[in-house]
Amino acid sequence: MDNEHQGTGLVSPLPLAAADSTQPDACTCCESSAGPGGSRDERWLRDTRYARWLAWASLAWMTAEGAIGLFAGITAGSIALTGWALGSAVEGLASIIVVWRFTGTRTMSQSAERRAQRGVAISFWLLAPYIAIQAVRDLATHHPAAASVLGIALTASSVVIMPALGITKQHLGRRLGSGATAGEGSQNLMCAAQAAAVLLGLAVVAVWPAGWPIDPVIALGIAAWSAWEGRQAWRGNGCC
Repeated sequence: MDNEHQGTGLVSPLPLAAADSTQPDACTCCESSAGPGGSRDERWLRDTRYARWLAWASLAWMTAEGAIGLFAGITAGSIALTGWALGSAVEGLASIIVVWRFTGTRTMSQSAERRAQRGVAISFWLLAPYIAIQAVRDLATHHPAAASVLGIALTASSVVIMPALGITKQHLGRRLGSGATAGEGSQNLMCAAQAAAVLLGLAVVAVWPAGWPIDPVIALGIAAWSAWEGRQAWRGNGCC
């Protein structure tokens, strides 16, 4: 029997199944996190509502942070603080994208997830050159950040609040298989890192004026991180 099969050229169907196992470029954890057989259970849907709520909360915080930070930065004549406040607009864009992703019929759409992931990636790339240009300008013009009580209080609050938001969203992103949600969490962590840099710069300059270059140097590192995160989000590696 085996010889007859060999003679007719019949082969086992297993190689055909293996040959068809090519995965798409999207994040490979998306399917596995959706539940057995790719089904979306009640917990998954509850997590999507939580992700949307967190995105709205982040957007509200970014709006307040940007407005207050802009006022404090202009009042103190601090380019670093002003630039950080303006960066909140780009970070808020990621929150809007996640709200869009998990609203209506798009909640169950993998194509909507892919578009949202790429939208978040673009927001990373918008943020990276902005931070880099701001840092280089500060270094070139020898413009130190001025002390600001309001600025110190605002950046200190972001150092506390934004990591909690960012880590929570990254966990949610992994559970949902959503690179867009995980990418928004990464931007929250970047916001905290940049706030820490601005806060450190304000504190160092207040104590040691000659140490002002520390702020733009740290900002350049954050810009490089932003560009890398954008590349990961575009390739679909943000949720795993």
